[in-house]
Parts: sequence; C-alpha cells; structure tokens
Amino acid sequence: MTDDPVDKAIEAFREGRFVYVYDADGREEETDFFLPAQVTTGAHVRQMRQDGGGLIFLMVGNAIATKIGLPFMADILMVAAARYEVLQAFVPDDIPYDTKSSFSVTINHRNTFTGITDNDRALTIAEFAKLADVAAPMSTEEALGLYGRAFRAPGHVPICVASERPLRTRFGHTELSVALLTMAGLTPVAVGCEMMAEDGGSLSREDARAYAEEKGAPFLDGKQIIERWSEWSG
Repeated sequence: MTDDPVDKAIEAFREGRFVYVYDADGREEETDFFLPAQVTTGAHVRQMRQDGGGLIFLMVGNAIATKIGLPFMADILMVAAARYEVLQAFVPDDIPYDTKSSFSVTINHRNTFTGITDNDRALTIAEFAKLADVAAPMSTEEALGLYGRAFRAPGHVPICVASERPLRTRFGHTELSVALLTMAGLTPVAVGCEMMAEDGGSLSREDARAYAEEKGAPFLDGKQIIERWSEWSG
C-alpha cells in the first residue's frame, strides 16, 4: 500500500469507505467526509448525521447534471425572481469564499415515505448514483424520463453540481470529491457531510484529522487532490 494520501483516498473509494478532506485555509476551512454515493446505506447516513452533523448532500459531476438538465438553484431563483420579489432581495452576491453556489435542487426517491429517515435518504442517494450509469448512453430525453420516474422534488437530499471544469474554476468539496471519484474510475457522484464541532462551529482541521486517524480513514488537504488532478487530467 502506497503512503501517498491521494492513492489511499482512491483505494478507500474503491473499497466503499469514507475519505476526509479539508478544503483550504482561506476558503470554507471545513472538513467534509464523503464516499461513493452508490454504496450508501442507512448506516452511512447515520454516521454522517451523528459524527458529522452538517448537511448531508449529493455531489454530482457536471456531465451527469447536464445530461438531465439539472440547473443551479441560483439560476432557478433568478428566473423566479421576475414573479416573486422576495427572491430579488435574496440574491446570493456576497458569498465570502466563492463566486457562485454549487447547489441545485433537492430530491426524494419516489419509493421513500417522508424522505428524511436514514434509510429513505440512503435510498435516494444510492439510486441517484446508480441511475447515472444507466443514463450515460441515453439521450437527454430518455435520461430525463428515467430520473423523473425515480425522483420527485423538493425533497430531503440536496444536490450540488460540480463546475464544468472541476478544480480549474472552482475548488470546493463538490469538485474535490468528483475529481477523486473520476481518478478512481468510479461514477462521479458522491455523498458527503460537513464536520461540526461541539461549540457549533466547524470542526478544526486538527480534530478532523484525529477523528479520521481514529477511524483508520484517509485524511487529505484539498491542494493534494488539486495537484494530482492537474497531473492526471493534463
């Protein structure tokens, strides 16, 4: 086994295990832990909910989102603002660490009940990723029909969409997870959760690293993934 942290993260993903990633000083300064969405179980959601405490969300490669026409929520709100004046007031033009939010819509699988239980969310998360592979060779119309039969919105699982050129124009956890999955040869759909501290703020990098070591899981800084991605993608 290599000692390179990126290699360890790729291997963990291939084995369906969590990876812990601190984005960067001066950005969110958060550690998220994530794994390939298609392997998600209720136990994984419970661990994220109990040990992470932040938002549990899907991180989706741009090509998958484009295939089914998933919009960014900021764009949806801009269109809707023509009718609802309050949305004009809520324009997200002051994000301190980024230029545009990666959030898209929220979904529930149609076979869920409320959608919020650990098992309901796991179903939504895993099935979204599994359908990505099925939809890949389809036309946009066919793929949209496939997803429409499986999911409804709004729901309890938020989707974040990676930028079209991941880790070139945006350097968030969404892009970091998608890059890792792509280098691992896996479907670029991850599920993740931010790690919160007991005082209500973000868990420090040092405490997050200690937690990852306790779990025997890889811990990386975003710059390590960015450097490898730059080499890998040319």
